Amino acid sequence: MAEDIKEEEKKSMSADQLKSALKIFRFIRPYKWQFGIGMLLLALSSLVFMVFPYLAGEMADIAIGESKHGYGLNEIGIALGVILIVQGVVSYFRIYLFAIVSEKGMADVRKALYKTLVALPIHFYEKNRVGELTSRITTDVNHLQTVFSITLAEFARQILILVVGIGILFFTTPKLSLLMLATFPLIVVGAMFFGRFIRRLSKKRQKALADTNVIVEETLQNIHTVKAFVNEPFEFGRYVKAINNVVSVALNMAGFRALFSTFIVVVLFGGIFFILWWGARMVQNGEMTVGQLVSFIAYTAIIGGAIGGLGSFYTQIITAVGGTERIREILSEHVEVEIKENEGIAMELSGDVEFKDVYFEYPARTDIEVLKGVSLKVSPGEKIALVGQSGAGKSTIAALLLRYYDVSGGSIKVDGREISDLDITAYRQHIGIVPQEVLLFGGSIYENIQYGNPDASKEQIMKAARLSHSIEFIESFPDGFETVVGDRGIKLSGGQRQRIAIARAILKDPKILILDEATSSLDSESELLVQQALDVLMEGRTSVIIAHRLSTIKSVDCIYVLENGRIVESGTHDHLSAIENGKYKAFAKLQFQS
Repeated sequence: MAEDIKEEEKKSMSADQLKSALKIFRFIRPYKWQFGIGMLLLALSSLVFMVFPYLAGEMADIAIGESKHGYGLNEIGIALGVILIVQGVVSYFRIYLFAIVSEKGMADVRKALYKTLVALPIHFYEKNRVGELTSRITTDVNHLQTVFSITLAEFARQILILVVGIGILFFTTPKLSLLMLATFPLIVVGAMFFGRFIRRLSKKRQKALADTNVIVEETLQNIHTVKAFVNEPFEFGRYVKAINNVVSVALNMAGFRALFSTFIVVVLFGGIFFILWWGARMVQNGEMTVGQLVSFIAYTAIIGGAIGGLGSFYTQIITAVGGTERIREILSEHVEVEIKENEGIAMELSGDVEFKDVYFEYPARTDIEVLKGVSLKVSPGEKIALVGQSGAGKSTIAALLLRYYDVSGGSIKVDGREISDLDITAYRQHIGIVPQEVLLFGGSIYENIQYGNPDASKEQIMKAARLSHSIEFIESFPDGFETVVGDRGIKLSGGQRQRIAIARAILKDPKILILDEATSSLDSESELLVQQALDVLMEGRTSVIIAHRLSTIKSVDCIYVLENGRIVESGTHDHLSAIENGKYKAFAKLQFQS
């Protein structure tokens, strides 16, 4: 426990870090008028509330005939009624205005986060787990929303009550006030001490809770693998361990909060009772009236509550603002795509592709060179195939062509221009891909095909379904195009998902097409249908085919054989098959004999 605290102390929030954290408040800047009026109403409500202890003391003096102002009980009662009505009206508008600030401000935070997340490059997701990112956009923002909607206002209220209350007591009962203030330094120092530990443990609990979300996300996303390996007990054990860690951290935090509460009870309320005993002696000696003592007791109780609340609210605010570090980390990431509404960048492309002496290693593992001087050329409308053992670099070439990553050395040109100089959004609009493992969205078949071109008409979507040989199985479903495919397309077979992906690519009408082992996991009948659909799709397009089944690439213009990140052979099927002791011939012999 002590080691954890020491470790957290190294990360304690400095002045610069706090200043940086407060930048998150820019999201409520558009609603500054609502926030400002809400704070004014909060101040008015708090000031009106401070009249109640005075009126309570006045009623006590009236009841025993010691009132110095000549008010009657009826007049006090009417005043109380008016104050309550004013309080109710002010509270309604204050709460509603703060709701506008928190709801709209946090909606802006969520939109900014999501906008950044979808625009980040692929290598960001190789370094960060989806469950943790989900936690940031939900849990962390919820904490911040609580601060904006409730905590911040209550913190300001407690400060105002504290200042006004002490001022009133100094004016009405200066002797008792000085006695009361003598206990303040001890309370404030204690609150700051405990608040620091509670904030650090709260941040640690938040991290532990995010870890449990990661486990749930991973398990449910890979539920088929979990069940295939009968690892339900293992996954449950992982989750239980993570949850127990959350409980352990939470109980440590609860221990500090309990100590803080004990400190408040002993010091604060012990001090209050001593002051009350002293006040009772002053009444007995005729130094103050019963009403003044009643008012003093009420004000003291309110001030005591304000002091107790300040520590808690301060901790919550610092915890939430400090927790925005994870949100700010995402927002400060460099995005690869600038998302602009209603603005499309037109770019003409013929599909001439050239890799020239390309070297590459993945950002997540820079010690392993994946491509070692790869050079290849594809003219517009040509079809090339990449073959080789797993790990040879075939999919890496496709990823580089999609500009998921930048090359480490050499260059990739499209139509004679470096792809790094092209607008990435306009460039990718000319590239279509049919992957080996098709993951569909959970909506309808219609929506999944439409994803290839959101502006496509119904007729265009129907045509894409026909050309991809999808129409046959779609029309066999009772709901047709409105059939819901389920999470990640789970309700469709592998061949059906592939044909939906092909329909999507047809609808996109790209100049450059990437087929990443699109038929490798299909049965013979599905493969035949998918291959027919692919032939339609490849017509007139620059096509890069990653293939394990050599029977599907016999007719391509050029085959490149990769080994350990290098191209070791290139040529047509007939040319490569004629090379004695050639790599391609060995692959072909092995497959066709099978």
